[in-house]
Amino acid sequence: MNKNKILSLLGFAQKAGKVISGENTVHIFLKRKNTKIHLVLLAEDTSQESKKKFTNKLQNKNIKYRIFGTKEQLGRSIGKNSRAILGITDSGLAQKILDLLEEEEP
Repeated sequence: MNKNKILSLLGFAQKAGKVISGENTVHIFLKRKNTKIHLVLLAEDTSQESKKKFTNKLQNKNIKYRIFGTKEQLGRSIGKNSRAILGITDSGLAQKILDLLEEEEP
């Protein structure tokens, strides 16, 4: 199942320092002019208000995003407490995750 592969990739990305986690941290990175975020994962159980706030910003900056997993799953995958949002700063890794997500779509 690709979900497990993605969660494992997130763990490797965290160890490599390629993950930004948490709403406040991702928000700060998005304010920067030279944002290096290539993909944002929003947890399925994130509030609708937060989803709307972030998706609008991400669309304005042309940053890809997907709704994936739960807060608990995202947090556990990177060895932290629950996280509503993760930013991936490595373009190759971001593309691999997108490819795996697309394989899951009907």
